[in-house]
Amino acid sequence: MNEALQSQIEIYTGRLEALIERGREVRAALERDPASPNTVVGSRLWQQDCGVLINELSGGSKAHWLARAFSEAFLVRASGGTVINTVSPVDIMNRLLDVLQQALASLRQEDASARIASSQLPSPHRFDFVHNPELRPVLEQAYNDGRRAFEQGDYNLALLTYCGILEAMITDALENKGFDELRNSDVIQEKIADWSFDKRISVADGAGLIRGGCARLPGIARSYRDLIGANGRQRPEATVSERDARVTGQVLHVVMRDLNPGR
Repeated sequence: MNEALQSQIEIYTGRLEALIERGREVRAALERDPASPNTVVGSRLWQQDCGVLINELSGGSKAHWLARAFSEAFLVRASGGTVINTVSPVDIMNRLLDVLQQALASLRQEDASARIASSQLPSPHRFDFVHNPELRPVLEQAYNDGRRAFEQGDYNLALLTYCGILEAMITDALENKGFDELRNSDVIQEKIADWSFDKRISVADGAGLIRGGCARLPGIARSYRDLIGANGRQRPEATVSERDARVTGQVLHVVMRDLNPGR
């Protein structure tokens, strides 16, 4: 097996293990207090993260066995095959955890032919839609670093990395759009490089490059540059919550879809 494939497998294995561990924690919370608003929200966020990872592992194909297993996890059938619309949250958690375990087992199998699309395992993330080809590998590496930081509980680094990717992608899209066209749309006559992160988001939204996905971006993410000191490192007093880092990561995926409609 070549090094690149082995590295990809290790990355996905780590993400699956972290997601399974978090899912067990959410399931335990649901069993203790299924009516808790925080627990319900936590469950939904976890399910969304499951969907993102399953989509990557299945190459975006709904016909892939893993994608089908994920969809079927939300259904419970009676003995006659009839679909029952009401499924308990804990049942859904158990079924999704089982799907993640199947994915993990497939990645760990020694027979490479049995792995999840082993010969065509997707890159951790691809940024082929970015117009600047030199920027693509940088963003791919940053994406991996951000996911790893989040899974290791370094929410400051995760948020900073996600925001850096967002700003780079949006700036690339704005530059490709053309400054003259943006300026004719009542944009203040300044160089894009001089704009704040928040302004780049606003202009990209107004130009139709993104579709409002950044509306959920936490305030701390919009001002993420303030978390970086003059030496280019994180300010020691900066504190980012798990929720803010997670939501920023989710916004990143939405904007990636906006900028890459064919994905």
